[in-house]
Amino acid sequence: MVHLDSILRVLVVGLILGAGLPALFAYGLVAYSAGAGGTDADGITRAPNPALKYLGVALFTIVAAVILVALLWITRSTIEHHFGVNLFPFVE
Repeated sequence: MVHLDSILRVLVVGLILGAGLPALFAYGLVAYSAGAGGTDADGITRAPNPALKYLGVALFTIVAAVILVALLWITRSTIEHHFGVNLFPFVE
């Protein structure tokens, strides 16, 4: 039963990070692009929408933060060994 629980946890995290982050990044691109305004292929001019641009930037920031935390998590023991800093004190 312990193995099944571990497999399910890895599956859930893999789905969230493996499919969720690229989807979040794609939504950020769509929002930022729609917020930029401009002229469409059929000649229709759209006004810029700052709210959508800020939403796109916010989504990019979330993706970047998740990647940064993941890199720090992977290198946490090396950072603690060389610098004596425990970046995640709430985890063993």
